[in-house]
Formats: sequence, structure tokens, C-alpha cells
Amino acid sequence: MSDFLDILFSQYDSYSNFDIALETFATVFGLLSVWFSMRENILVFPTGIINTSIYVYILFFAGLYGDMSINAYYFAMSIYGWYKWSQKTDGNHYIPIRHSTKKEKIYSFLLMISSYVVIAYILDNYTSSTVPYIDAFTTSLFFVGMWLMAKKVIDNWVYWIIADLITIPLYIYKGLTITAFQYLIFTILAIAGYFAWKKQINKPKKTLLR
Repeated sequence: MSDFLDILFSQYDSYSNFDIALETFATVFGLLSVWFSMRENILVFPTGIINTSIYVYILFFAGLYGDMSINAYYFAMSIYGWYKWSQKTDGNHYIPIRHSTKKEKIYSFLLMISSYVVIAYILDNYTSSTVPYIDAFTTSLFFVGMWLMAKKVIDNWVYWIIADLITIPLYIYKGLTITAFQYLIFTILAIAGYFAWKKQINKPKKTLLR
């Protein structure tokens, strides 16, 4: 068991204490963000903004440029989602969780395919990424997941679950074991989030801070 842990964490021998602390700090806020999302709590957005800001820095130096771009996108979409979730359907209720429309399903598919093609091309031809195609694929899934989450569409969890499962071994391979464990917990929370949101379909809440 100790040999296995040594393999997972040995890469941190060359990291500064600052970098290790920064990754750990970002991981905590990432977990908080998913936890708040699962509970339909609007604090998902400020915690997510902190997490994504730090990961733009971390992923740049790890050479995961696709995931770096997705975190920059998360930052922008968090601001949009914060605004969107704050909207009310009447004087007392916020917009409810809902299923995606037929049009949103088509848009989701087109967004996934188009973002994959563009990102894969850029990573393969203009960066030093060693995993351009898998990086582009997870990035395209995350693009759709974040867009749907900001719109309070339950289908977002399906995209998160698939992308999280692929991301776990990717981050272990790239030497970011702490982040890989974060995505393992993300997967568990995303599954729980899907079922939690399913119970709240079309049930608008009066508060988003519980």
C-alpha cells in the first residue's frame, strides 16, 4: 500500500510547499462548489470562482491547456450562472431545476462536437500538450456541463460524471494526484447531485442559501 501511495505522490517531491498548498486550497473550494451545486445553493458560484481562478494557474504549468481554458470558461460561466440563478419566476420563488428542452439537447451536442474539434486542433498543433485529444474531449464535456448547470438543467450532471471519470487517470498521469482525488470525490458528488436535483424538478425554491 505504501509503495502505491509513493507512486501517486512521489511527483510532489519536486514541488514547492506553496504549489502543494495552492493545489490543496483549490481542491477544497472545488469540493465546496460541487457540494453547494448538489444542494442548489447559490454559493456554488463564489466558491467555484475561487477554485477556477487558482486552477488556471496550476494547469498552465502542468501543460493541461485544454483544462486550463475550461477553468477560464468556468470563471465566466460562474458569473453568468450567479446572475441566472438569482432570477425569480415571481416575487417569492427562484427559477426551478428542469429538464433540457429538445433545442438544448441539440445545442449541447453541437457545443460538445465543435469545442472538441477546435480544442483538439489547437492543442495538437500549437501547444506542447502530451494528451491533446483526451484533454480536448474532457474539456468539451465540461463545456456543456457548465453551460447546463448555469441554466439549472439537470442533464449537466451526466456530462460531469462522464468527464470526471475520464479526468481521474488523466490527472494521475500528469502528476496532479491531489486533483485526481478531488475528481474522484467530484464523481461521487455528481451522482448524488443528479438524484438530489431529480427530486427537485420543477419545484422552485424561496431561498438559495440552504
